[in-house]
Amino acid sequence: MEEGWSEPGRATLADEELWEVEELWSDDADRDRSGWFCVRTDPFPCPAHGCDFVAEFMTAAHLILVWEQRDDPNLLHHAQRAKEVGRNPRIEQYASKYGPSASYYAWEAAGGPVHGVRAR
Repeated sequence: MEEGWSEPGRATLADEELWEVEELWSDDADRDRSGWFCVRTDPFPCPAHGCDFVAEFMTAAHLILVWEQRDDPNLLHHAQRAKEVGRNPRIEQYASKYGPSASYYAWEAAGGPVHGVRAR
């Protein structure tokens, strides 16, 4: 496989160092963000070594990333990236039954933490 390319449905971590995390980052995950928007994808595994979490949405530290507006440029950008790596993204309205969520902008302000990836 050419360097810089990934197989459809496979995530790659370029220039990132994997590490163990004892405690995951959390937003005010108890907040009800029903009616916000998220990106559902084909299932994909958490990048952290030994973690058996499988995401069906764009997540960060096992929290579903959500946006207030369906046409938010960052939501559209992340959906496009998911499409480029073969994750079959679908933008849909978030419901609390999907699991805990985090505002994309709160996650970004926290430095974009990802389970198993050392912060830059």
